[in-house]
Amino acid sequence: DYNEGYVMAMAVNRNTWLAALPRRDRKVTVHSLNVEGGGEFDLDDIRHDEVSPWTNYVRGVASVFQEEGFALRGFNGLIHSTIPFGSGLSSSAALEVVTATTLKSRSGGWEIAPVRLALLCQRAENRFVGMNCGILDPYSSTMGQAGKSLLLDCRHLTHRTTSIPDDLQVVICDMRLERELTGSEYGERRSQCEAGVRRLADFYPGVTHLRDITLEEFAEHEVDLPEVVARRCRFVIEENHRVLDLASALSTDDRSAIRTLTEASFTGARDLYGIVSSATEPMMEVVMSAPGVVGARQAGAGFGGCVVAFVERNSLAAFEEYVRTRYRGETTLKPEVYPVQAARGAGPLSFQGAS
Repeated sequence: DYNEGYVMAMAVNRNTWLAALPRRDRKVTVHSLNVEGGGEFDLDDIRHDEVSPWTNYVRGVASVFQEEGFALRGFNGLIHSTIPFGSGLSSSAALEVVTATTLKSRSGGWEIAPVRLALLCQRAENRFVGMNCGILDPYSSTMGQAGKSLLLDCRHLTHRTTSIPDDLQVVICDMRLERELTGSEYGERRSQCEAGVRRLADFYPGVTHLRDITLEEFAEHEVDLPEVVARRCRFVIEENHRVLDLASALSTDDRSAIRTLTEASFTGARDLYGIVSSATEPMMEVVMSAPGVVGARQAGAGFGGCVVAFVERNSLAAFEEYVRTRYRGETTLKPEVYPVQAARGAGPLSFQGAS
């Protein structure tokens, strides 16, 4: 996404809930059923919390929306999430977007375009939390559609929906190893892409992102880039094409192409982009030998996390059992393997029945 390319995204039916009780003052308190700590802050004096740093995602969203002139009101909030933390499934973006949705609901429901809401949540993570993430995660959490995946154009911030064949199931294979994307590797990859763009712009004026470069153009000047930078850029440019090809393969149910494209994505992530952890390779080997698998690649920005697989529904139970047993036997890690459905983006929940 930070190269303004294309991404195949899907909001899944793992959720982050925020229950909010109105307050009469300008204070916000937040606590979680998942992690220790919590905190209170004043909307007129929003500061970082070093004791419970997870609350900075909430604080950052409040700070950015207030800077943009949106009226905010205080509340007491309790958060619960079924999204595994540090797994590459965008738990931070879910927290940001649910916070923005709650602030909007609590403050009279001011109007804001969904894409702008996603952009402001991204800004909160960039500027307040200090993670220079792209638009993919907050966009997906905001714009997700039930039963559909999104082919996201990260330059124009538009998407079209695509469907996964009815007899294919998306399955998350979580290695249960936390990723840490605020570390040096993520920023290093991003800066390497930017260095490649600056060099390629010497040959192709007007280039601002790797999105602007074709494979043919890149091949002409690959030798003019430092070797590591060239590998990073080649992966991104090839991956951009693979996303479009995968959308086509899913729409025509071309399972051979799905397998080829996802395998090439993983190989490129490992050999060119260098974001495959030691735990990911054995997971991919296990997944690709499991019953009913059509294709798989790692999810998110790498360095651990999850593998996401397309699996034939009639082999789902056998696939889950095989991956759990084989991966634990080979690594001693106990993975979580579970199917997910495409779900709608953030919004208020309505409850019926006795209070």
